[in-house]
Amino acid sequence: MKAWVKTARGPGAEVRTVADPEPRDDEVLVTVRASSICGTDIHLWEWNAWAQSRVHRVPLVIGHEVSGEVTAVGARVRSLSVGDHVSAETHIVDGICYQCRTGRMNVCAHVQVLGVDRDGVFAERAVLPEANAWKNDPGLDPALASIQEPLGNAVHSLLPEGSPEELAGTNVLVTGCGPIGLLAIAVAKALGARRVFATEVNPFRIGLARTMGADRVLNPVELGERTASELLAATDGTGVDVAVEMSGHPASLKLCFDALTPGGRVSLLGLYDRDASLNFDDAVIFKAARIHGIFGRRMFETWYQVKGLLELASLREKMAAIITHRVPIGDLPRAMEILRTQGAAKVALTPEW
Repeated sequence: MKAWVKTARGPGAEVRTVADPEPRDDEVLVTVRASSICGTDIHLWEWNAWAQSRVHRVPLVIGHEVSGEVTAVGARVRSLSVGDHVSAETHIVDGICYQCRTGRMNVCAHVQVLGVDRDGVFAERAVLPEANAWKNDPGLDPALASIQEPLGNAVHSLLPEGSPEELAGTNVLVTGCGPIGLLAIAVAKALGARRVFATEVNPFRIGLARTMGADRVLNPVELGERTASELLAATDGTGVDVAVEMSGHPASLKLCFDALTPGGRVSLLGLYDRDASLNFDDAVIFKAARIHGIFGRRMFETWYQVKGLLELASLREKMAAIITHRVPIGDLPRAMEILRTQGAAKVALTPEW
């Protein structure tokens, strides 16, 4: 089969003909119907410092966000059949470490990520453990199905303590309107947030944030240090109840706590490639702030929440708006260039080679 393979420790990847993957007894073989590009894939493509330190094996088939059709099942597979439409939970866990045995599989001590630690999905076919293949409504657009994983990141960031009722009537701040930030805006509105504020500097994504339902989008470059005071004024001096930091920018980290109401909570998903600091006395301790680090999604509670959200036609429409480009997977370099120019949100890859 054809696959995009990182053949050397450097930028880019190559289309190679590789052996068809064969499912083990507890795995399924999936024919890829759609995949999508994540920030992780961009890091690997550009071969930045994170990728250099994180990837330990080449050659490697890259990519992890996917949906497709089950075309073969292993001997012990019971919950899936040939013809099922599935998406991938991309974190493959051992099931026996301390975290897994205490209900925290999403932070498994020995997690392997598709397209990073083992061969991924930018290919004609891929194998998934039965436990990682999430069965979809057969009518769900394959491109939308492929971005359930980042949608799960957004849901977990907004609901780190599990209950959707946590958002009803709250003021929410989303810093950074990349794909997951945009999805977080849409989900927060769907779950009854009173007002959703967002920060973003890219004009294209500012427009998308409004499309997702943001009540107000602030440009922190234009406002500078006034950004926090604008948010406080917009909430009658109270501050936001929930802040989700998606940008990985140190200034946004500080803003989340400056704008937070005492007793509020902050979820941190953005990754920082430079030093970030806080005055912990004022930002955290005196505010009794609750902080959640976000890695992946709760397995598999978040997936059930996502399934319920996908029953909302309004949310599906907003997800479709985030997919700004659909590019044949054989033209992956062009898809990466589209993302580099920032005139895009999410790029879906169709299965034409």
